[in-house]
Amino acid sequence: MNDNGSTLMKAVTIPEFGEADVLRLATRPVPEPGPGQVAIDVEYAGANFAEVLYRRGVVDVPLPFVPGIEVAGRIRAVGRGVEGLSIGQPVAALTIVDSGGYAEVVVTSADLVAPLDGPGIEMSLAAALPSNSTTAFLVLDRVARIEPGESVLVHAAAGGVGSQLGQVAHLLGASRVVGSVGSRTKIDAAKSFGYDEVFLRDEIAGAGEFDIVVDMVGGPTRRASLDRLAPMGRLVVMGNASGAEDIGIPANELWFTNKTVSGFNLAAFAAAFPEEVGRALRRAVLAAAAGDLRVQVETMPLEQAVDAHRRIESGTTTGKLVLEVAAS
Repeated sequence: MNDNGSTLMKAVTIPEFGEADVLRLATRPVPEPGPGQVAIDVEYAGANFAEVLYRRGVVDVPLPFVPGIEVAGRIRAVGRGVEGLSIGQPVAALTIVDSGGYAEVVVTSADLVAPLDGPGIEMSLAAALPSNSTTAFLVLDRVARIEPGESVLVHAAAGGVGSQLGQVAHLLGASRVVGSVGSRTKIDAAKSFGYDEVFLRDEIAGAGEFDIVVDMVGGPTRRASLDRLAPMGRLVVMGNASGAEDIGIPANELWFTNKTVSGFNLAAFAAAFPEEVGRALRRAVLAAAAGDLRVQVETMPLEQAVDAHRRIESGTTTGKLVLEVAAS
């Protein structure tokens, strides 16, 4: 664990936009918390497609940039006005607003922190929850406004957030939860995360209609998602993993078919509604501690962040990759 007296730390940085091999292990100043913030000695940091987008330059960030949108570790310092969190306390945290999780120390809003000393779950698992599991609760409950008995279709069902959406849909009362995947090799993995049925993405036309469809893939899948909506159905757009050109959705079609399209971006939502995101994070932590959420976690050393990014970009991963920064 980083020495509390040190003013320098190790971090993986993006010195320039490009392929995975631009990532560099570097020395950076230890950040200090401002009002309403906490500093965390990071033990594990989640690896996500969002960080790939930062590295590619899809998201405009100042260089050099330390990626990392979620961590687990222990409180190092608390800023002015922070209550209910203490130095040394184990926590999971979203660091998505300003990023910085691929480092020995990160600073984030105290609102985006969930204590772990009550639930008592492993740090590596805790680091896998803040982004994907929190997103699953927010997307289905807050954005799609799921009702008991409704049906849900989730694309990229074997991926990090897809693995959580299926389980959370059942927790929130869905009657039928279906996943789609891009290859047959991922069907069994998706089924293991609680999906009632799993289809190949290009065969989803045979899956019927749904009250809610969650699309992280984009391109032709977005058009197919709209076609799968039942009357009064809701499509939630939350990614473009395919990298395809945007698909236009005619407003008149929504008018005539009684369908709704919403967008969800966790970083923007966390910046605007940190307290609500914090509640969803704590909800996810408690669900995981109770065994209601299963996360398939694979750990890799922080020094292998390049390999982690390559694996995420290959589309072959299932579950969640977590980088070990300084595990105690």
